[in-house]
Amino acid sequence: MESLGDLLKAWPTGQDMLQLAKQKQAELMQDPLVIALREKYPNITDYAIKVNLNRVHQYVTEYRNCSNCPGLDLCPNDFTGHYTLLQTEEINGEAHLIDRKVGCKKLRASQHEELVRNRIRSFYIDDKALKRQYSADEILGKDLERAKVVGSLLKYIDRTKAEGLSHKGLFLAGDFGVGKTYLMCYALQELAKSGYSGVIVYMPDFVEDLKVLMHEPAKLKETVDLMKETDLLVFDDIGAENLNPWARDHVLGAILNYRMDRKPTFYTSNYRLDDLEGHFSFTNKDGEEHHKGRRLMNRVAPYVDELVITGSNKRG
Repeated sequence: MESLGDLLKAWPTGQDMLQLAKQKQAELMQDPLVIALREKYPNITDYAIKVNLNRVHQYVTEYRNCSNCPGLDLCPNDFTGHYTLLQTEEINGEAHLIDRKVGCKKLRASQHEELVRNRIRSFYIDDKALKRQYSADEILGKDLERAKVVGSLLKYIDRTKAEGLSHKGLFLAGDFGVGKTYLMCYALQELAKSGYSGVIVYMPDFVEDLKVLMHEPAKLKETVDLMKETDLLVFDDIGAENLNPWARDHVLGAILNYRMDRKPTFYTSNYRLDDLEGHFSFTNKDGEEHHKGRRLMNRVAPYVDELVITGSNKRG
């Protein structure tokens, strides 16, 4: 944005410059925005306008820029997403113009969206799923076969917003591509708007990565502590991972043992809840260990409501 000072520098010097300055001042005095400003603050004098021409010019210019906003990325104002606001302050009986920069609605909306995104951490999940804008109408209308499940999910979100966190989460079971992860990302995003933190973990990649984290105890502890303490934890595609006894008993078991009476844990799976115990009972090292599978399921099943999603595969 070109300031009044820049304009004055381009003008002739001497008497001609004074004449042009008076002309610019007269134009500003007749500007509807300045007239409205003086009606709001009747104590503004002509002299106050004269000695603050640059402020007044910037106020008028930035107001008009905002009225024809090209978007936050193309904001022409001096400070992106901000406009000049003029007020008066009386000092020694005289009115002085005070200017300050104020964030616009688009900037505040962008900052709020960033704050919401920062409340959600993802491990091995495409960030696009978390950054996209969701709407309840879109989710309900996209596949009417899953309308009942979506309704239950929306009720859970509304209840959490009204009553606070429950110790009970949700278990979304269904075939490939029916939208289980999509629905959980929507739930995380909606609850993040109410101030809740969330973590979503893609289980097959997480369990593989644990083999590396075994040798980095500080990083492993940081990761496990984050999953223990977050308000909302989602284990995505549980049942698709290749478990080993250490990952099952000392990592997954420890996280669930900590959370089960404190904060809700959510799951998406191609397994039904009753079938998951068999998966937990088998590891690629020790084979079948039914009692350990039952022990882990005892930290899952009582703390979730199962929702079975049907519908078409959205992946193709």
